[in-house]
Order: sequence, then C-alpha cells, then structure tokens
Amino acid sequence: MIGTLLPLLLSGATPAPTGEELERVVRFGRDVRPILSDRCYACHGPDGATREAGLRLDRREDALAALTDGRHAIVPGDRDRSELLRRVQSTDLAERMPPPETGEGLTAEEIETLRLWIEQGSEWEEHWSFVPPREPAPPASTAWPETHRTPIDAFINARLEPAGLTPLGDSEPARLLRRATLDLTGLPPTPGELDVFMAEVEQSGEEAAWQAAIDRLFASPRYGEHMARSWLDAARYADTHGLHLDNERSMWPYRDWVIRAMQANMPYDEFVIEQLAGDMLPEPSMEQLVASGFNRCNPTSAEGGMIQKEYLSIYAKDRVDTTSTVFLGLTIECAKCHDHKFDPVSQREYYELLGFFNSLTEEATDRNIINPVPFLRVPTAEQKVELDGIDARIAEPEVVVTAPMPE
Repeated sequence: MIGTLLPLLLSGATPAPTGEELERVVRFGRDVRPILSDRCYACHGPDGATREAGLRLDRREDALAALTDGRHAIVPGDRDRSELLRRVQSTDLAERMPPPETGEGLTAEEIETLRLWIEQGSEWEEHWSFVPPREPAPPASTAWPETHRTPIDAFINARLEPAGLTPLGDSEPARLLRRATLDLTGLPPTPGELDVFMAEVEQSGEEAAWQAAIDRLFASPRYGEHMARSWLDAARYADTHGLHLDNERSMWPYRDWVIRAMQANMPYDEFVIEQLAGDMLPEPSMEQLVASGFNRCNPTSAEGGMIQKEYLSIYAKDRVDTTSTVFLGLTIECAKCHDHKFDPVSQREYYELLGFFNSLTEEATDRNIINPVPFLRVPTAEQKVELDGIDARIAEPEVVVTAPMPE
C-alpha cells in the first residue's frame, strides 16, 4: 500500500482512504512522537535557542497554535490545512521539511503515519513518564472465557483473536512450575522443589499446589535477589570505585537493603524517599541511613592530580543523571550544556537539581581505600543480635549505679 501511495503523496493528491487505513489506529506516543523527535525536534523542539519559525512540536498547545502567517502546522481532522503534512511531502526543495541538506527526510511510511494521525483527530499523548499509571479495564473477549484465570488472560486473548490464533490450553504442571520459578527467581526449580510440587499436585490438586508453590517462590531470598538485580544496575551499584585503580568498595549493606525492600514489597514512595533522603528523615533508623547509599554508588577517583571542585561537580552531575533516569524516566543529561532538545527540561532546571546534590558532604578523592568518608559501620544481623545483648547487659548495672542510694 505504501509503495502505491508514494507517487500520490509526492504529487499532493488526496487518495480516498482504504479499509485497511480506516482500521489502523495511529497513536501519538507510539507512532508519531518518534517521527517528530527524530526528524523535527532539533529545530522545532524544547530548545528555544535553536527553534525555527516560532514552531514548537513537542507540546500540543504550541503545535496546534497559529503560525506567524496565520496558517497552522497541524489542524486536527484536516490534512489539507495542516502545513506540517504539506511541507514534509512538498516537491519544492526550498519548502520541504526537514530541509534536504539535513539528510533527515521522511519515508513514505512515516508521511502516511502523520497523515492518518491528522485525519484521525491528532489525539495527543503526554510522554509516558509524565502520565500517572492507571490499571486498564480488561478487554471484552468472545472466546477462551472458560480458561480466563486472571485479567491478564483477557489482554492476551485480545491480541490472539485478531490474528486468528487460539491458545494451546493448559501446560503440564512441571512446565508451569519451571516458567514461574525462572520468572520469579531467575533460576530453574531444583529437583527437590519439583518433587514437592508434584507431590502436592497429587495430594491437594493442581490449583492448591500452584498457590503453595507461588507463595514459596515469593518467600524465597532468590526472589528478592532477582528483583533487585535490575534496580542495582540502574543505581550503578558496584563493589569497586569504578575509576583510577578501581579499588574495592564496601557498601554491600545497600545492596542487601534493596534486596530486602524488594522481598518485602516496600511501597514505592518509601522506596524513593529512603534512597534519596533517608539520612534527612527525622531520627533516621540504621536501615534508612543505609538506603541513602543510593547517592554513594557513583564512580569515584583518587587521581593524584585531580582538581577537587571539578570532581565534586562530576559526582553531583552523576547523581542528577542517575536520579532523572531511574525516578523520572527521562535522560536529562543533555541539559548540562543547553536546553534539552527532545524533553521539556531547561538548562536552568538541570542546574537547580544539581544544586540539591551539590550540597552533599564528601571528599573528592576516595583515597583508594575501601570506605572513604563519610561512611557508616553497619553490623551484620548476627552482630546486631550480639550488640543488642551487650547493650542489655550494660543497661542492668547502669540502673543500679544511677539509682538513689538508700543511705
């Protein structure tokens, strides 16, 4: 279809929509924003310093606003009055956008996507990281209802039905256990775990055995470790300093805190607060102090010729970049040097956030030692029990010593 439409698009003709076109629903976030971001935002995006013709395409109100000559780049539902569509397919090289010299011209398929989107009303979607997550209602299903055990089945079936596919039916119990164990722990079930599960299937039935197996998997320390792996990667956790001689760093209590938080299904707001500012909470616990180790996972150096202020600035920027990536879902690193060209983040906003992290108390050099200051001595669980016992034994004579003497 795209191949046959190409001559018509380049000539400016308006072919009648086909049945296939009418069925295709174009989404801004999935289909349109990637085109505008890749081809247009450099000159018509968030960065005011490089914006051309007063046209900004990353925000709906700006993209639909009147241009200086009274025309509109996008007129929802009207492709003939949408200047954007006319310019991207213009045969006049002086008018065509993006300019031919950039080498960023749109393909026929991309032009078709923009055309369908405009015809379908130019519905806009915010960047996913700005949209609060909401649980969608399960789609209606005309088949496979007898095997729907969870709402997820309805979503799967909604993709199978249009493709003319039907589910294979239930898998054998041993295969289901293998899938669940790999998914929740990253490991296959042991022969002993499989034997226990199959014995429970025989004694209590598949449904009860399945529920018991899932409960065991969630309670397994392997579950917390598996869930924590991705977060620790994003938090740039390592057991070395990462630069210069890359000497050993000892901050495994933070790693274990993440594992315990995942294992306990800690509420996300607590997970965020304790990592970013656990040490700033009123009367923080040892656990909350350890959680703030998120801010100490950055690579550090002990280079002899380092300029202290330069490296402290590098560390602060690392914390800004990491925090924005893992908590905001944005890569705002570009705003170090200029207003972001693809996301609505100004250079000023970047350095306002950097000012927050630039207030940390630390030395620029890690001295090639295992625990550069400031650091916290954290006992193991066994040591904590022993220390609590010692404190209790000390408290008993202290009560006697500090009590009033009868005489």
